[in-house]
Amino acid sequence: MKRTSGSLMLLLTALIWGTAFAAQRSGMDYMGPFLFQSVRLTLGWMALVPVVLRRRKRLGASFRFPSLKAALACGLPLAVASTIQQVGLTMVPAGKAGFITALYVVLVPVFGLFLGRRLSLRVWLGVALAVIGLYLLSGMSSLSVSWGEMLIIACAAFYALQILAIDRFAPGCDGVALSMMQFFVASLLPVPFMLVLEHPEWAQLRAGAFSVIYAGVFSCAVAYTLQILGQKRTPPVLATLIMSLESVFSVLAGAVFLGERMTGAEILGCGLMLGAVLLAQLPMGKHGSQRKTADQSQN
Repeated sequence: MKRTSGSLMLLLTALIWGTAFAAQRSGMDYMGPFLFQSVRLTLGWMALVPVVLRRRKRLGASFRFPSLKAALACGLPLAVASTIQQVGLTMVPAGKAGFITALYVVLVPVFGLFLGRRLSLRVWLGVALAVIGLYLLSGMSSLSVSWGEMLIIACAAFYALQILAIDRFAPGCDGVALSMMQFFVASLLPVPFMLVLEHPEWAQLRAGAFSVIYAGVFSCAVAYTLQILGQKRTPPVLATLIMSLESVFSVLAGAVFLGERMTGAEILGCGLMLGAVLLAQLPMGKHGSQRKTADQSQN
């Protein structure tokens, strides 16, 4: 039951993130990327303050506030990932940026190997299906990499680090409080760049209010909190596969709300990514469970 509820939380996270790329892209019509990020991330942690206060009062002594180490470990990679993604969106179309960002589906298990984690063949098959699905969804375009695309690839790497950090620290503290603190840390990074490289004005924020509010309140406060709560109940590689569905939702949202039509290859890509998630969620058989127990007894 806990695994199912965690998967549903992460699925909703992917849905919100998938639709947020359009808001982030449209926000660039009114303001610079660093102003957008500063306000977006600040809205993210401010929206969670009353929620954390209520949870602290309700839970009492059982409420565990995240340590400074946890806030920095989760907040710093989030700060770098989200900021360079926003800069990359000034050079890369939102849809393509969504596909490249979802490369963290590959990077999480790769980084996990350096932490001594073992992965089953079933999970690797799911990762392979997800990668093929992403390739088909991207239209099987040229593999040449522009500067903007390099930024989005780097963004995917830092998102993978953030996912692993959450997997490490979320079980030891309140998930909503950790979400609030990671946004507080992340909101500090874009400020000096905004002051030096841009000329922020209130008129810019008023013109792009809807985009920055959606990205701040829903994509940050709501979705990232669901990510933390969902990851508490879900293995990190499975969590990554589910969250990579944001690229699928971005395609579907474009078809439904913008009249965009999917090709046969893109529809096949959606099916492969859904298959990857289902494959990763299949319970291990008796032999797999015995092998896992044996591995744990040797460690």
